[in-house]
Amino acid sequence: MSVVIALDAGTTGVRVIAFSHSGLPVASSYREFTQYFPEPGWVEHDANEIWDAFLIVMEEVAEQLRVAGETIAAIGITDQRETVVVWDRSTSRPLHRAIVWQDRRTAARCEQLESTGALELVRSRTGLVLDPYFSGTKLEWLFTEAGVRSDPEVAVGTIDSWLVWKLTDGAAHVTDPSNASRTMLFDIIDGAWSAALCDLLHVPMHVLPEVRPSSGRLGVTTDSCPLGAGIAISGIAGDQQAALFGQTCFQAGMAKNTYGTGSFVLMNVGTSCPSPADGLLTTIAWSLTNDAGEIETTYAYEGAIFVTGAAVQWLRDELQIIDAAPTISELAQSVPDSDGVVIVPAFTGLGSPWWDPYARGAVLGITRGTTRAHLARATLDAMALQTRDVAEAMSASAGHGLEELRADGGAATDLVLQLQADQLGVRVLRPAVSETTALGAAYLAGLAEGFWSSLEEISENWCIDATFTPQGDRALLDAAHTQWRRAVERSLDWARPT
Repeated sequence: MSVVIALDAGTTGVRVIAFSHSGLPVASSYREFTQYFPEPGWVEHDANEIWDAFLIVMEEVAEQLRVAGETIAAIGITDQRETVVVWDRSTSRPLHRAIVWQDRRTAARCEQLESTGALELVRSRTGLVLDPYFSGTKLEWLFTEAGVRSDPEVAVGTIDSWLVWKLTDGAAHVTDPSNASRTMLFDIIDGAWSAALCDLLHVPMHVLPEVRPSSGRLGVTTDSCPLGAGIAISGIAGDQQAALFGQTCFQAGMAKNTYGTGSFVLMNVGTSCPSPADGLLTTIAWSLTNDAGEIETTYAYEGAIFVTGAAVQWLRDELQIIDAAPTISELAQSVPDSDGVVIVPAFTGLGSPWWDPYARGAVLGITRGTTRAHLARATLDAMALQTRDVAEAMSASAGHGLEELRADGGAATDLVLQLQADQLGVRVLRPAVSETTALGAAYLAGLAEGFWSSLEEISENWCIDATFTPQGDRALLDAAHTQWRRAVERSLDWARPT
């Protein structure tokens, strides 16, 4: 078998990539799907539209592979994590639109839970915080507010579960620990669904998927799969954990940042679950079967930044400051700095290390001389400054600073990564293969099926495209960060109901 397929279910589109044994993409296809905004702060997807989009891109990749004479060894899946789908087992029909990770409809419920003392339980057992970002309160809303039924014929899951269900025609209702750990219903210490948390959030345990290792045989495709029948589905990881795996951050202390719609900094912290860290999430990175046949879980600290690349889309679509996202770098580089303008892109609240669902976007420091270029530069500066906030919190909790940062994602441009290296004061490395999220899913699947023999063999595939070393005046960089923190303070708690 010559390739491993990755199904990458993103927030705005789906992608299928075939990877060779050397970890290089040999075929790919991408398709966007509709975003639904039924009310302010609400974000939904149609699960059937996601599947239909995958049918199209799988067929396109299958044709590319047929022409090239390539054969498929396995399929891996990565997804947008906290987004939840609920469907009927007998008909495979979704019972409600999927509620997306960006959705904020349960902010008041999270605040209510915190006021009743539930935060300690959530933090100690899940490593998460009480925030509408996570799946648990979304599911509670579906069952208690939307009236979705919860009988034994109902199944729920994150997008990975939905895709495996469809690929196997309902033969497998599964997920992996990296996705389960994002639901607010999974005990990351015991490695099992928590009855206490399910009771707290009124989610019946019978609707939840079976949790299986991130790398291992989960099912096989049927005739309805355009890639072919009988293909092993052997790897699952949430998108950010998959990127950590794809960046081969297999040793404790290694870290990556993915610059996409949002940005997510993850640091491998080893196989012992650490205590909750201020401002950060503790999450399961992946679970693998070791040489002794035992399941071994690797944990990570995570800093979740909700809006980075989405701010560039805002400049393009709403303000029409740029015509296309790639042109922002040229515009931003036309000025030496932002001339004092600071943009806090808290469009859906702020994640790490603030965790404020009521924060809102702010643009400060505007003068009569402010230009489009200054706004563009301030938007890119915000990516680097938000990441510095997370990195500093992560270093404080881990007890050591970052030695380097591996970077990937569509917004990981030369300018952004240079700004990042300057703010962090460490090297930032961009790999030759930029689609590390999909690559991580492929590695997990291929590892299970013997396509790759070990983590060491996988690590040999990783190579650098570009290295960015710190430059600039440290005092000026620190002053810019101090000014950024002042701006963030002004954005906090802005939209709290009075």
